[in-house]
Amino acid sequence: MRALLSGPAVLAVDAVRRATEGDLAAARAQMGFSLAWHIVVACLGVGLPVLTLLAEWYGIRTGNPTHRLLARRWARAMGVLFAVGAVSGTILSFEMGLLWPGLMGRFGQVIGLPFALEGIAFFLEAIFLGIYLYAWDRLPPRRHLLTGIPIVVAGTASAFFVVCANAWMNQPRGFTLRDGKVVHVDPWAAMLNPASPPQTVHMILAAFMVASFLAAAVYAVALLRGRRDAYHRAGFFIPFTLGVIVAPFQIVVGDWAARFLSRYQPTKLAAIEGVYRTGSHVPLTIGGIAGDNRLKYGLEVPDGLSLLVGYRPGTVVRGLDRVPVALRPPVTGVHWAFDLMVAIGFFLLLMGVWLLWQWWHRRRTGGGELSMPRVFLALAAVAGPAAVVALECGWTVTELGRQPWIVWGVMSVRDAVNPAPGLMTGLWLVLVVYAAMTTATVYVLRRLARRTPVPQAPQEADVTGYPVV
Repeated sequence: MRALLSGPAVLAVDAVRRATEGDLAAARAQMGFSLAWHIVVACLGVGLPVLTLLAEWYGIRTGNPTHRLLARRWARAMGVLFAVGAVSGTILSFEMGLLWPGLMGRFGQVIGLPFALEGIAFFLEAIFLGIYLYAWDRLPPRRHLLTGIPIVVAGTASAFFVVCANAWMNQPRGFTLRDGKVVHVDPWAAMLNPASPPQTVHMILAAFMVASFLAAAVYAVALLRGRRDAYHRAGFFIPFTLGVIVAPFQIVVGDWAARFLSRYQPTKLAAIEGVYRTGSHVPLTIGGIAGDNRLKYGLEVPDGLSLLVGYRPGTVVRGLDRVPVALRPPVTGVHWAFDLMVAIGFFLLLMGVWLLWQWWHRRRTGGGELSMPRVFLALAAVAGPAAVVALECGWTVTELGRQPWIVWGVMSVRDAVNPAPGLMTGLWLVLVVYAAMTTATVYVLRRLARRTPVPQAPQEADVTGYPVV
């Protein structure tokens, strides 16, 4: 299948006992739930520092205390979310070894590099986050602003390295299989595999969007409740503007990622679009349910998929008929997750167009402050949760679309799972832990948002000179 592989095309892990269907399902559910929870916090950890620095920079530039107060409040939330993300990330690292020993035991030496680099980035982020949080008014404003830049760089780098490891699972490189053993390991080639560029860029932009639209949604609700002061307006417009700026770039990168699949993972693309038969003039199907080797009840755009893949109706698209039924991903789930992600992406893009039109109309008419209608604010409040849904749908496509492989074409999920019994117990334990962690996180963030006034640092006097609302 690949030039780098020799010997068997599929690696099976010898085990005295194979996991039962229940334990396999429990391992999948536990890993999926943990990832779905952690990815939201991780996105906030990448995007919220950018918003905080933007607010602080603008406050320094204009001398407006509104933006400086926003920066202080967002910084405190940033510290809480960093701590929570560290806990959920640690849980995930244990799950990788406990749930999937077949993967880590065989390929740990291949994909260890990005995890090691992510650890370095994590500690750098933690160091500078501590400096940033405790250096308010202890450093000159511009110097304090500079201490936040490494937080953004390290957080983005951390996301890059982790996604590189996941990209390797979609495009395994940097090793050779010889008689079932991994030899000639090249960790850099493994990390910088063909899937790394589209996946990492797509994920980092998604992190900025999720953080931006979620933060804006909080202030959109406040604006809907009549709190139209400068503080809440700035709290809405700074993150929302960043989100709508990133949205069109994300759509372009998403198209790049889809074209990548047409070349490197055609089976996943066929599942995404519900293409069962290889051919040209393939329609683009919106919605539908998989059944009888076709996608039924969907809205078809004639020649749409062929045009998107190769810019011409005659472009040949590989279908699921090229792979055995047992090696096909679950079409309906992957297809609907992709359609929902795309729909939300265009919804967010249209929100940006609406904001741009409102801004242009205000300038043309010589109006005062930009005032958004209530329907726009209501949709903006929805945009935050919608961005999270789009994020989860994207990861569903990435992970579910790779099934039944944990390492594409090399190792199946069943061969990687821990054969020991009792994985269902671990699932229930994890659910209890995450329920408690979710409750504690929401409680602390709500207390931070409502408690007034905002301290300069945890052990210092309160901010003065600006009314806290």
